[in-house]
Amino acid sequence: MHPTSSSLPINAFPRLPRFSVIPPPPHRRSTSSSCSVQGAMSPISLSSSLVFPAALPISNPIHSSPVSLGGAVTILSKCRVFPDCKSTIDDLPLSVSDLPMLSCHYIQKGLFFPRPPVPVASLLPLLTSCLARVLSLFPALAGRLSTRPDGRIFISCDDSGAEFYHAAAPSLTLPLLLPDSADVPAAVKLLFPLDGALSYHGHFLPISNFQLTELADGALFLGAVVNHAVVDGTSLWNFFNAWAEICRGGIPASPDLRRNYFGDSKAVLRFPSGAGPEVTFQMDAPLRERIFRFSREAIFDLKSRANRQSPKLVDDGNALVGIHEEQIPDGESEALAAVVKEDEISSFQSLCALVWRSVTRARKRLAMEATTTFRMAVNCRHRVVPPVAVNYFGNAIQSIPTKALVGDIVGRDLSWATGLLHGSVVAHGNETVRRGVAEWEAAPRCFPLGNPDGAGITMGSSHRFPMYEGNNFGWGNPVAVRSGRANKFDGKMSAFPGRDGEGSVDLEMCLAPETMAALLLDEEFMSYVSVDNLMI
Repeated sequence: MHPTSSSLPINAFPRLPRFSVIPPPPHRRSTSSSCSVQGAMSPISLSSSLVFPAALPISNPIHSSPVSLGGAVTILSKCRVFPDCKSTIDDLPLSVSDLPMLSCHYIQKGLFFPRPPVPVASLLPLLTSCLARVLSLFPALAGRLSTRPDGRIFISCDDSGAEFYHAAAPSLTLPLLLPDSADVPAAVKLLFPLDGALSYHGHFLPISNFQLTELADGALFLGAVVNHAVVDGTSLWNFFNAWAEICRGGIPASPDLRRNYFGDSKAVLRFPSGAGPEVTFQMDAPLRERIFRFSREAIFDLKSRANRQSPKLVDDGNALVGIHEEQIPDGESEALAAVVKEDEISSFQSLCALVWRSVTRARKRLAMEATTTFRMAVNCRHRVVPPVAVNYFGNAIQSIPTKALVGDIVGRDLSWATGLLHGSVVAHGNETVRRGVAEWEAAPRCFPLGNPDGAGITMGSSHRFPMYEGNNFGWGNPVAVRSGRANKFDGKMSAFPGRDGEGSVDLEMCLAPETMAALLLDEEFMSYVSVDNLMI
């Protein structure tokens, strides 16, 4: 079913000290040659909110002896979960948007949940069997990467499986991991497997990995670690939502697995040494990480300042119109385009301008004549003509850099900085996307994550991703979103939706320690941060 391919030998890869490679177990499949997600298993209702499968025939135990991680988290068991239906999907070529991500870490995102109303032992078969079902809809997440003799890299949908870990953290609680007005505790990083894995390592590591961790107070953390050369944020959260929907007894829609985002590209990203790329930033540089919460009212006030209008004149009923990765929700771009004037600065652009000004001001060592760059990832699904399907599975993103002199950013008003960001976003249409693809095809390369000159900011993720919405696995809604160590450096920001919705935004900000200390003393910035920064 799969075209002949030649995978690189495992010994061609560097040794990876941050994680261990588990040899693949014998492959077991469902006995039926074909089946549907709907009819793959017969669920048994055990409560009003949980639906459990009758059997778990396709999870293969790998490791059952406890393994301690830094003393705080212990892996109780591991299993490899296979799709409940044999894949019929041919190998999927990595696109012009997938290939640059091979030097990026696996995405690490996860959700905190309150104590469930049933024992965790009852939830494990629910999660793993429903994972098997959703992997049949997303077969790429159960595959591996393979490189052919001509250098082209594919996703082999070979049903190699995903890994699922069950862990316990008897010394950690929800309040300890979600402190009020404090840095993100280092222990949060222990809740994610495969720390330090690069996407290129998907040649021999599972493309997706999951870990359910029990905390001392009974709360749960469900972490996902997924290859960034296979998914972007839109694809990851679509998968997460589909998994949760199956756990609730629903039937989610299938993703679009056609490789039609510049699928006719002939560009090849080669790694002559066979060892693959290296991370493009210093991983062990000192960082402080903190979650800053901004209410809808605070963001709306920023929009009013940026547009130099009174609040009653700029309230379009949709205060957050986005500018970075997946800011416009899939399927709603036309409706939003009819509401938002092209010349009106959005609320999120105003928030980003505040961050740009405040962080640049907090970097005391920057010269006024130096150049500072605010870089954001944008979803290109709706930007190209013809548009790509909203449920396109894979990466369909580009990076938009906006540059200015440090002296201008800190010396001019908020509306000036916001206008720069707004102009960059408005200009990034079909022609700009295609020009960026052509430039990359002429010189294929990995995406250079990092902040080499110390003056940059990179905004990722999106406050419009359905992180809370749609992620009830049957025992309640999440109470917080957190990420791992992956792809973090001085100036890396990630936008999350606020837990209470209604247009609030949580910004995860990673900064050098001296910059974070100065930012916390910045009166303009802190005046917009919610006093109650507690997520629970």
